[in-house]
Amino acid sequence: MRLLRYIAGRLVVYALVVVFGLTVLFFVPRLGPTDPIEAMLAKVASQGAYMDASQVDALRQSLADTFGLSGSLLEQYWAFIKRILLTGDFGPSLSMYPTPVMELIMNALPWTFGLLLTSTLIAWVLGNFVGLLSGWKPESSSSRVMEGVAICLYPIPYYILALVLSILFSYIWQIFPLTTTIRGAPWSWNLVTSILWNSFLPGASIVIVVFGWWVISVKAQTTALKEEEFVRYARLKGLGDGRILARYVLPNAILPQITFLALQIGLMFNGSLITEILFDYPGLGLLIYTAVLQGDFNLLMGTISLSVIAVATATMVIDLIYPLIDPRIRHR
Repeated sequence: MRLLRYIAGRLVVYALVVVFGLTVLFFVPRLGPTDPIEAMLAKVASQGAYMDASQVDALRQSLADTFGLSGSLLEQYWAFIKRILLTGDFGPSLSMYPTPVMELIMNALPWTFGLLLTSTLIAWVLGNFVGLLSGWKPESSSSRVMEGVAICLYPIPYYILALVLSILFSYIWQIFPLTTTIRGAPWSWNLVTSILWNSFLPGASIVIVVFGWWVISVKAQTTALKEEEFVRYARLKGLGDGRILARYVLPNAILPQITFLALQIGLMFNGSLITEILFDYPGLGLLIYTAVLQGDFNLLMGTISLSVIAVATATMVIDLIYPLIDPRIRHR
């Protein structure tokens, strides 16, 4: 019964977060100065097409119906919520008409997912490992060096580090491409190496910043745990440092990091989007940037809606599996 209440509470919070995020997303673009319908009409007129007033009004109404911008604001809102939650249909892109928004998102999603998942796993594993070793012997010179490096790296914003890496390794030392250029036939080794080569700098900018946070966090946790009674008892039993670290310290130090991982997912996702824009990486970040520049309501709402749902879902999944990892939560 307690488990069901725990799951139900997390599902309610998840639903409220998604609905709130989608509501903010619906209203914020409509506060901007850009009218997508008028922008498209101006684009048609700039191509030399002549239309009288009645034809312009008919086209304006047709475009409003097509893009879900007809009716009152409340009617548009309910239609928007139902369309996203029930059908997942975001309509056609205004700037790349008539390509469906979902098709553009499905083309960009694997790039963002691959970059974020790989960078997060690498940073999490390396940060936990280095932080664990540094916290076990905090007075050693290597521990102090790693702590100093982590403290210097952690406050750096993603976009600043991405700019520095791009200037150093793409402009000054022309080792990596300045912008993403994928070459190679589908499913070929050349394509795989091209993707890895173009993804190195964007991934490194995420890994380096997140790595600093994990090192600081795990080191503090490990330093506190090594003074606990159960660790002292393990030493009195004659156990070696390696076994104490693996059997006693690591399981207890890793639990808070799973919670921090859930809290950091949104920040890392935002960082990956900014990084994609800077490196012209073909993911959701570049799509959002294009939608903002073109005043593309449908594309903007589609990409950010999916981002809100993805981050909220990932956080909920971690919340649900946490009791399976931490017996103290199961007991409560």
